[in-house]
Amino acid sequence: MKQILVATDFSTSASNALAYALSIAKILKMEVVAIHAIHPTEGINNSTYNAIFIESYYKNKREALKEWTEKIVTKEGFLDIKVETRCEVGFLKTVISRYLKAKPVELLVMGITGSTGISGIVGSNASMVVTKIRIPTLIIPMESNFPSAPIVTLATDYQTKLSAKDVNALNEMLKASATKKMQVLYVTEKSDDLHIQTGEKKIRELLPHTEIEFNYIRDNSAPNGIMDFIKNNHTDILCLVKHHHNIIYRLFTSSTINQVMNRSVKAILVLHE
Repeated sequence: MKQILVATDFSTSASNALAYALSIAKILKMEVVAIHAIHPTEGINNSTYNAIFIESYYKNKREALKEWTEKIVTKEGFLDIKVETRCEVGFLKTVISRYLKAKPVELLVMGITGSTGISGIVGSNASMVVTKIRIPTLIIPMESNFPSAPIVTLATDYQTKLSAKDVNALNEMLKASATKKMQVLYVTEKSDDLHIQTGEKKIRELLPHTEIEFNYIRDNSAPNGIMDFIKNNHTDILCLVKHHHNIIYRLFTSSTINQVMNRSVKAILVLHE
């Protein structure tokens, strides 16, 4: 069965992300796996370190993860959903990447604190994960809860080509929203009618069974335009596409996704070109 993978550091934001993932899993009939990465140096005291102690520490961590997960599943009333836990030693990126190679994961879910800024072990890694791991990733701020009929908005520049996996993730979000409607947002400094017409055509071909509402904002800053739209229009899940530019570009250009993640209280689905 397809899986939703939830990265956790046992924080309140991670608890909220797991609850959000459970809501989606119930609608889409998927399994949920809570995964925790034990840092390679965690639990090691150089003066007392020994193999017996560290194995006991790892065992306690795995049991804690199971208890933490079961508590949220019970509290949120999702006892009918198959939920597993995975606790491994390694850096978060390595642990997640290794799991993705072995299992049929459709969506990665991570929690952040929200518009007050990215913090916490998981939150501080959100930017790294969406940059380094090319899997549809849903970022859940503390202020965001899964509504009964979420409204999905795709912010695009009409220049990206989504992979089949990302198109599927977008379709799954639309299915979870219980509606065949989606908002598309295009922020631009200068209007290009031909580019817009071509872009609209591609979006319609990509999602032929979806009713699409196109929205246009004039602004020289994509993050500002996106935030203005969110403030003035109802949006529950904001979809953004990650451009994988070369290293020189990344060094000198701020990521639109990182800026929006730091300022938005809405769930953000990060797709990849």
